[in-house]
Amino acid sequence: MESQGSQPMLSQNEAFARIRLLRSPNIGPVSYRQLIARFGSAAAALDALPDLASRGKGPYRPAAAESIEREVAAVRRAGARYLFHDQPDYPALLAELDSAPPIVTCRGRLSLASDPCVALVGARNASAAAVKLARDFAGGLAEAGFTVVSGLARGIDGAAHEGAFPATIGVIASGIDITYPPQHVDLQERIASEGLLIAEQPPGTEPRGRHFPSRNRIIAGLALGTLVVEAAPQSGSLITARLAGEAGREVMAIPGSPLDARALGCNQLIREGAVLVQTPEEVVELLQSFTGAPRSRFRVAEDASGFDYAELAAADWDATGTEAIAALLSNAPVGIDELIRQSGANAAGVHMALLELELSGELVREADGLVRLAG
Repeated sequence: MESQGSQPMLSQNEAFARIRLLRSPNIGPVSYRQLIARFGSAAAALDALPDLASRGKGPYRPAAAESIEREVAAVRRAGARYLFHDQPDYPALLAELDSAPPIVTCRGRLSLASDPCVALVGARNASAAAVKLARDFAGGLAEAGFTVVSGLARGIDGAAHEGAFPATIGVIASGIDITYPPQHVDLQERIASEGLLIAEQPPGTEPRGRHFPSRNRIIAGLALGTLVVEAAPQSGSLITARLAGEAGREVMAIPGSPLDARALGCNQLIREGAVLVQTPEEVVELLQSFTGAPRSRFRVAEDASGFDYAELAAADWDATGTEAIAALLSNAPVGIDELIRQSGANAAGVHMALLELELSGELVREADGLVRLAG
């Protein structure tokens, strides 16, 4: 956990406190960032957690220090390292996301994430033709100087990694020491040794369904654009594409036959505004000229965090204000700026109220930045 190279000095105690803060109950990327902004350090935030979560039914207990000690030892055994959100080699594009993971573990060449990246994703049960196409596209993109990012799943993901190797980043939904799917044990180790492997979940974590959308946001967040090669409707690849669109990145898709269910997701994306591409050269041309204004057009999620986090440090808020915000919430997701408008409170105060509600287990943050009552 010690700082390396040009990274800012981060004491062992603060690094440990940051990991412990993020592993504590009801703490996610947004609430973690807000707590650090409010209290100035993870150590101070940990001290404040019981009072902030006092609305809950029982006493609030942060993650046990002993469990974090075991986690740190497991990361070291895996040959991995921690990367914190405010270190210089944290990927710049990923850092632009409001929901960017505050801490990840990684193995391999972190410099790959600083090169121009393109995400290449698709179906697990892909056709033979689509697998070859993914491998060929990935090879062409790597030759053009791009790092290819994917999720190490069967089918398109695996072909993308193999085609671009070693200029590839694998983002996994498990802990850094867990291989999934099992048939990719050799591929995952090769990527960790010569490419870059990234995990958000603690070591020892087996992948669960809820982990994959989180993984997908990292895949989309690392890249200038996301290319979908073959995907069925309602697939995880479409989630990645839409997250890329909501982040202001380019979204591309390769069209397929309307008679093949595995191509319907790509055709749907194109109909919704993704750029139709048919050669690697078209992807290269699109991304080399990317200036932050994508040609693809998707519904952009309402900005729920458009305020200066530094304002939280001076926020003056009491239980009455939190009750007023809670009264505006229901099980239906709503944008935070709508809560600000309806409550008449300032942005920092509303975010403090939501933070207290989240810590007490009463609030759920949706992937698109909306919030709702739990249960």
